[in-house]
Amino acid sequence: MQQHRELSLVTLLSLFSIFFSLNVATASAGAKSVDENPFSPKAYLTRYWNKEVRNDAVGPSFLLSKASPLTAVQSASFTKLASQNALQTKLPEFCSAAKLLCFPDLGQSLEKHERDVSFTGYSERNFTNYGTDRLAGADSFKNYSLDQNLPIDSFRRYSRDSVNHKDKFNNYAADGNVIDESFNSYAAGATSGAGDFKRYADSTNVPNLRFTSYSDDSNGRAQTFTGYSEKANAGQQSFTGYSKNGNGAPNAFTGYGTSSNVAGSDFTGYSQSGNAPNDTFTNYGNDENNPTERFRSYGDGGNGGSEKFSNYRDQANVGLSSFQSYAKNSNSEKVNFVNYGQSFNNGSDSFTGYGKGSKGGSTGFKIYGVNNTFKDYKDKKTTKFTEYSAGEKSSLASKMAASGSLVKRWVEPGKFFRESMIKKGTVMPFPDIKDKMPERSFLPRTISSKLPFATAKVSELKRIFHAEDNSTMEKIITDALQECERAPSKGETKRCVGSAEDMIDFATSVLGRNVVVRTTENVNGSKGDVVVGAVKGINGGKVTQSVSCHQSLFPYLLYYCHSVPKVRVYEADLLDPTTKAKINRGVAICHLDTSAWSPTHGSFAALGSGPGRIEVCHWIFQNDLTWTIAD
Repeated sequence: MQQHRELSLVTLLSLFSIFFSLNVATASAGAKSVDENPFSPKAYLTRYWNKEVRNDAVGPSFLLSKASPLTAVQSASFTKLASQNALQTKLPEFCSAAKLLCFPDLGQSLEKHERDVSFTGYSERNFTNYGTDRLAGADSFKNYSLDQNLPIDSFRRYSRDSVNHKDKFNNYAADGNVIDESFNSYAAGATSGAGDFKRYADSTNVPNLRFTSYSDDSNGRAQTFTGYSEKANAGQQSFTGYSKNGNGAPNAFTGYGTSSNVAGSDFTGYSQSGNAPNDTFTNYGNDENNPTERFRSYGDGGNGGSEKFSNYRDQANVGLSSFQSYAKNSNSEKVNFVNYGQSFNNGSDSFTGYGKGSKGGSTGFKIYGVNNTFKDYKDKKTTKFTEYSAGEKSSLASKMAASGSLVKRWVEPGKFFRESMIKKGTVMPFPDIKDKMPERSFLPRTISSKLPFATAKVSELKRIFHAEDNSTMEKIITDALQECERAPSKGETKRCVGSAEDMIDFATSVLGRNVVVRTTENVNGSKGDVVVGAVKGINGGKVTQSVSCHQSLFPYLLYYCHSVPKVRVYEADLLDPTTKAKINRGVAICHLDTSAWSPTHGSFAALGSGPGRIEVCHWIFQNDLTWTIAD
């Protein structure tokens, strides 16, 4: 026992000695003291910077702001759990302490409620049952999970098997950031009455949406859906059934995915096997940028009704779309398709199955866009094509392409520019450089090094971060892993880093140890015009090497860092165009060799030309950075 106490005392004295020496070492290195405890992740990062970077011109303030906020005790505790493959047992505590992106467990269910009520606000719960078997009356939801940062909600049943009941749903998950929402059943099996759904996940960022059934098996019920995932950014959404097996039901779907950016969507089953339907679908995927869309069934097996589809992918920019079946095996249906794939910048479209196997009725197609395949449609003698332009651009598409304004619609002014613009006195648009990703921190390398990071081990990552199958978290994890494992492009050196120490190692391995970190000073001037003030060319404005690091969406802070050949880097004062006062200090990088870029890259839409024919410059956005050799 005495020997044990003596050893403990020795250990304590040793720790005190280390504590003192580390403080002295940190102070002597000239680094800013960031934490009283030298064993914290931030203090360790400061020492690591001083050891690995051989200059003191610029301190690691940017990296320190992203360092793990864990205390020394927390870091040791979670490192132990990671070593034991047990982090998932303390995930809420880990996510909160380490400032990570984690979805909360689904909230409590709401089963009982008053009849004929109006909900003005509701969020973060599992709504199991609302309005089932309701006779007459009316219900309305105004705001469900509105303007949430990380909403995860499930709505199971709304107005199921109701009779002559009216219901409205105004907003579901609108304006959310990184959302995971599902709506299982809306008015399934309802008789008579009316339903109106106005906005589902409007103006969201990185949504993962699932709408399983809207008014399926209904009888004589009129329903409208005004907007589904419109103006969304990235993400994935699916809609499985709309008025499937309905009887005498007039259906209207106004907008699906309109004005969305790089979104993926699946729509399976619109008015399938309906009896005497009267359906209109106004806009699907209009004004989208680089979408991936699959529409699998519209009005298949319908009997004695009317089907109309007005616009599919109208004025969209590139992307990949398919339409597999429209009015297949229908009976005495009046079917019309007004406009399909009238894109202003061609994507890849396919349309398989228009009126195939139908009996009686009539089918008509007014405008069919460019770069498409069209097969398996009803006999040409009974299918009327007003304008079919699969082999050449239609006049409308030509006009849009010629105007140029629509081509640039999806490229924000100032996002890309030519090198000649970076000179004193130039007035130029400045894009919105604000970081729109959820705020997160790096993990200490002692923890990140113990976590799996490979598609082959995605199941382990899903277990750690409580990611269900087909959930937003699963998609976030798999998308990041796939991008990190992608083969580098020509001349590119790349690595994904989940700790500040890993980023330092990668940057110094490419550039050497005499490096500095550069990023745009703030977000002032975003979405307006700026005047370029004094300009400094890094390394004398010569062609140089740099390592640029861009955020990836992941539970902890993850950067995609890469070095590409033939770049020039600039720092420039940015001035208010009216007062001429300095409002920002921007960092810009100019890519001199664009020969390996895709012809559909947004820079060429904005600036004209194509791969390898021009240089392209862009600003470093908030929370992104570029490393260069110190001047």
